[in-house]
Amino acid sequence: MLQQLLSIFPGIATMFAQEPVVAVMRVVLIVIGFGLAYLGFKRTLEPLIMVPMGLAMMCVNAGVMFLEGQKIGTLMLAPLVAEPAALVDAMQIYFLQPVYNFAFSNSLVACMLFFGIGAMSDITFILARPWASITIAIFAELGTFVTLVIGYYCGLTPGQAAAVGSIGGADGPMVLFASLVMAKDLFVPISIIAYLYLSLTYAGYPYLIKLLVPAKYRGNEVEMEFPEVSQKSKFIFTIVAAALLCLLLPVAAPLTLSFFLGVAIKEAEIEPYQELLEKTITYMSTLLLGLVLGVLCEASTLLDVRVLLLLVLGMTALLFSGIGGLLGGWLIWALSRGNFNPVVGIAGVSCVPTTAKIAQKIVGEANPYAMILPVAMGANICGLIVSAIAVGVFASTIGLVAGH
Repeated sequence: MLQQLLSIFPGIATMFAQEPVVAVMRVVLIVIGFGLAYLGFKRTLEPLIMVPMGLAMMCVNAGVMFLEGQKIGTLMLAPLVAEPAALVDAMQIYFLQPVYNFAFSNSLVACMLFFGIGAMSDITFILARPWASITIAIFAELGTFVTLVIGYYCGLTPGQAAAVGSIGGADGPMVLFASLVMAKDLFVPISIIAYLYLSLTYAGYPYLIKLLVPAKYRGNEVEMEFPEVSQKSKFIFTIVAAALLCLLLPVAAPLTLSFFLGVAIKEAEIEPYQELLEKTITYMSTLLLGLVLGVLCEASTLLDVRVLLLLVLGMTALLFSGIGGLLGGWLIWALSRGNFNPVVGIAGVSCVPTTAKIAQKIVGEANPYAMILPVAMGANICGLIVSAIAVGVFASTIGLVAGH
């Protein structure tokens, strides 16, 4: 009778056919997936990513079955298929395989997200306090460099250490791109960890701000001046900056083109494209990203012994980037003789626009009349550009370092 029941419900039967540690991990991941989806529903974590990711994580670990030849697996995705013939076969079996191979593992989804981010970015924010924004953005790369060094001394190759260090830039598409270029063998765990931790910035960074910025400084108001810059000047600046960055760092050209094309479409007021990028492309890419990331959280994949190290390094990267950004905020506060709010520093961590909104929320709790969001958005957008430059520099030079 038990055997008959198990044959009817193979998701349960495979629990007994797998190694005990894998079976336990499946149950743990089902619980974690439920937690992520629920916290997304509650808006504690980012719902756009966490609801599809959490549900997919639950289903991929629950839906394990016996495949041909009593092989155990799912009908979701086979991320490690590389041979062309095997890939064609996989696409006839796994329903997310075309999305993964044609849009995820080649950074197309990352570039599509950058289209949307660019279309929603306003470079006028940078002009409100340009030097403050640039300084904070540079300081907020601290986690990237600290993690690069720590990762290397923990046994990772320079490319792997740089890829996991890019989590410190707190830009999900950038991390996907960096891991594909510099550490393709760790692409899956780095991608999963990056998006898990980026969503957790919602919960963790407010405590970091309150730890490093005393209450009496959190309500500081910030003087802002928006220089009158014509739309033509902003458009010309956008396309020239895109070409210059591609010339200097061609390895990052796909992301550079995607972001600045989005900005150019916004400044040129091409409304059909702007609406397409801001709504359809951005949200479809985000949905597919969350779904694929969740499906990649399969128990046997995450039991890779390197995952624990990457978890610690990812947390280290975001922690030091947050600290670096706030130190940058304190530096601007000192240089401006108190005419600045150091909380803006957290927005240098370029999780657009999450960290800028976190900064405004914390400041609003201390002083409901203080408006720092425009300056925070300037630091946010600068942080994104600086992160792209950092990844481009790493990808261009990491081979030279590895050669020595």
